[in-house]
Amino acid sequence: MSDDFKNLVMAHTANIPKAGDVIKGKIISVEKGQIQLDVQGLTVGVVRGRELFAESREYGNLKVGDEVEATVMELENENGEMELSFRVAGYQRAWDNVKKWMNEGLAVKGKALSANKGGLMMQVGALAGFMPVSQLSPEHYPRVAGGDKGRILEKLRELINKELEIKVIDADEKEEKLIVSEKAVWEDAQKAVLESYKIGDLVEGEVSALTSFGAFVRFGNDLEGLVHISEIAWQRIDHPKDILKVGDKIKAQIIQLDRSKIYLSIKRLVDDPWKSVKEKYKMGDKVSGKILKVEPFGLMVALDKEIHGLAHISELADESIANINDKFKVGETKEFEIVSLEPMEHRLGLRAAGVKGKSARKAEEKKEEKPASAEATAAKAEEAKPAEEIQPEGQSQETADAAEKKE
Repeated sequence: MSDDFKNLVMAHTANIPKAGDVIKGKIISVEKGQIQLDVQGLTVGVVRGRELFAESREYGNLKVGDEVEATVMELENENGEMELSFRVAGYQRAWDNVKKWMNEGLAVKGKALSANKGGLMMQVGALAGFMPVSQLSPEHYPRVAGGDKGRILEKLRELINKELEIKVIDADEKEEKLIVSEKAVWEDAQKAVLESYKIGDLVEGEVSALTSFGAFVRFGNDLEGLVHISEIAWQRIDHPKDILKVGDKIKAQIIQLDRSKIYLSIKRLVDDPWKSVKEKYKMGDKVSGKILKVEPFGLMVALDKEIHGLAHISELADESIANINDKFKVGETKEFEIVSLEPMEHRLGLRAAGVKGKSARKAEEKKEEKPASAEATAAKAEEAKPAEEIQPEGQSQETADAAEKKE
């Protein structure tokens, strides 16, 4: 055998695919129930039965002359044809696509198929993916008071069958894990807009939602920022709804920009009332205050609209209080005395009028302790003397010395 012929045979043999390989072929016939391919001029391949059910849309409308990819299932079937599959090749192509979308940061369309308390099951190309609640855009994020999981699920179900613009943020073929994000698309769209803002800027907007931890404010070109509960007012509040309601028009200051996250402050646009608190109140002042909240440790009391104080339970009565709620009610106005004032810490301590107070009670208890009698004190001092210094009653030091010599 000549070298040229040997090389030709070896090259021809090397080109023969094996089971599991993905090969390219040109469609030569499309019949009901099967499609035949010319496999690189080597043989005829056939795709039939369940292997026709494409997992990729690329196999939806095939015609004669189209070049397609298929996976080799058997080198030769009962008819001498190569048995091929679109299903397996389609699955592989689908994963290749989502990895490409992820690596290139491309935005694609995905359809919400179902919802659970954690997020949405999505149709992403030919694959099923998952979008956690945290990856929804602000428009679709379910803001539910108290984080009620049942209400969150109701909100998520409203998105079923809707097409959303998403990005692939994790694609692990081996683990069959595909995670997508709508928020990532929204963040990209906001980058250019956010570049026009800086920390310290004043914005005007509308309260779009209230939660236990703060208020969301929509402003500008469909931007949304969060005013944390601690940035709503200088005084302590239990919930944003104590001061704000959805739909309120407000002004706020940008205090932090973190990628797409915008943090705002309302209180920083007004002077801190605690800076001038000593001009209004002093230690020992007798004041009237409205009880805002009754806690096991004491009362939160409003002296005016801006300054609130704490009356500790130990400053509410001279005797112990079994149940503070029996004695004090929210909304009542009571008389108090200012017992401490710390403007820098925004703290003001109060004592109920007519109450001696913790420090006074301790002083009285110390004063009431019985002093030791004179006799007991003298006896104690005598006991402490060294033995040689103790003399019989009525005996002088000279008599004691004489007695000692006689002995």
